[in-house]
Amino acid sequence: MTALRLYNTMSSQVEEFHPLTGDEVRMYACGPTVYDYGHIGNFRTFIAVDLLQRYLRQSGYRVGYVMNITDVDDKIIRNAARAGVGVQQYTAKYEKAFLEDSATINIQQPKLVRATEHIPEMAEFVARLVEKGIAYRTEDGSYYFRIAKFPEYGKLSKKDFSGMLDGARVDVDEYDKDSARDFALWKAPKPGEAFWETSIGPGRPGWHLECSVMSMEELGESFDLHAGGEDLVFPHHENEIAQSESLTGKPFAHFWFHARFLLVEGEKMSKSLGNFFTLRDLVLKGHKPSSIRYLLTSVPYRHQLNFTFDGLKQAAVSVERLRNFRQRLTAGSFTDGSNPGMQTLASETIDRMRAALDDDLNTAQAQAAIFEMARKGNAAIDAGEIKRDDVAPLQAALARFDEIFSVLNDDDGAKMKQVSDWATAEGRGEEISPELRAALQSGELSDSDIEKKLAEMDAARKGRKFDVSDALRAELTAAGILVENTKDGVRWKRK
Repeated sequence: MTALRLYNTMSSQVEEFHPLTGDEVRMYACGPTVYDYGHIGNFRTFIAVDLLQRYLRQSGYRVGYVMNITDVDDKIIRNAARAGVGVQQYTAKYEKAFLEDSATINIQQPKLVRATEHIPEMAEFVARLVEKGIAYRTEDGSYYFRIAKFPEYGKLSKKDFSGMLDGARVDVDEYDKDSARDFALWKAPKPGEAFWETSIGPGRPGWHLECSVMSMEELGESFDLHAGGEDLVFPHHENEIAQSESLTGKPFAHFWFHARFLLVEGEKMSKSLGNFFTLRDLVLKGHKPSSIRYLLTSVPYRHQLNFTFDGLKQAAVSVERLRNFRQRLTAGSFTDGSNPGMQTLASETIDRMRAALDDDLNTAQAQAAIFEMARKGNAAIDAGEIKRDDVAPLQAALARFDEIFSVLNDDDGAKMKQVSDWATAEGRGEEISPELRAALQSGELSDSDIEKKLAEMDAARKGRKFDVSDALRAELTAAGILVENTKDGVRWKRK
């Protein structure tokens, strides 16, 4: 079992991670609020959590991974009303888009739980807090959490709220980071708003209540790890802790994992600055999903990532370098035997990757380890130093890397076409860039497509059908594939 060390926001320290029960990890992540398309800052967090759960599984843990879909909150109620549609009709489009985008960028789907499917349980949670004197009802039928009843309030965010006022209330889901007031657990309906009839009266849950109820229903009153973006530490996660621990008397989550957001070209992402990008925006500009995922994992999750388009182009080069090395191993002709140096290189690379990821998920060092292997491996192929028995260990190291980073699949073209089809179906066809249109029109070739054409070229040459061979080479060149004849056989790379 791995000796994984993670930064725990609760203790403000890097600690060795141990689940509460054997090899079973119960983890919960705050998912999207489905009122719009997810932006790349959101997806940096979702990918960081995906990488964590992948590494836990690779390390031998059994992972119960739950993510919520917030399909009712202030923004959703407001936007649905403006659009003149019901809440569920409004959110269905954006939940579908989130799941499509997650698949596009190779996020493994957790068990999803939706707020609107747990309304009765949320009402019961509030009723139990009222019975304990921790929550109270106001004249309009709303319910609030009495912060003064939880002396540890602020222990996650490390804020000093000793001077907070008992009874001062805030009823919006998101509020000033220095505001400590009794927060809304349940909101009575305003005229024209969606609401549910429940045992505590009509209304809808507050955002903070939703995650407490759903996480404990799925994972128990006290579970191993709670994850989310750094912006959720206060008030969202602070409020989850207060209401949950007040009810149960148990620690809510034992590890708190928070990923930092990102800058774009050195500035905070903002629509007013014109640097606000959804995942779909980037794909429609012609950038490959594998390049986006690689870049978003290139800086460890607790460090600020400066997202740049030059960095995205370099990420594409890096991914192709690894794919090309893997292809050389697959297609190369190697003599019998083994080279102890190559065997050691493969095993040490796996050890270096694991050591890096055990160190608070140091993705940058893990990527450095696999690239060092590719550099030495390519040099060894050129020098004829890789033997047949060395291929499998080197391929295994690449596979271990890709179990976590998931960038070596060659299905970028199909995924980009899918995003293009979604954009067209949604009436956003004008957003498709000339670069993506050109790539799709030319029929971007996958690695397997290229290998098939190279095999056809080889067969044509052996059959002395040189006109056919030349035509195939010209077709590859037109698709941006550079074909080279070397002493080890035919090599190719994307221009």
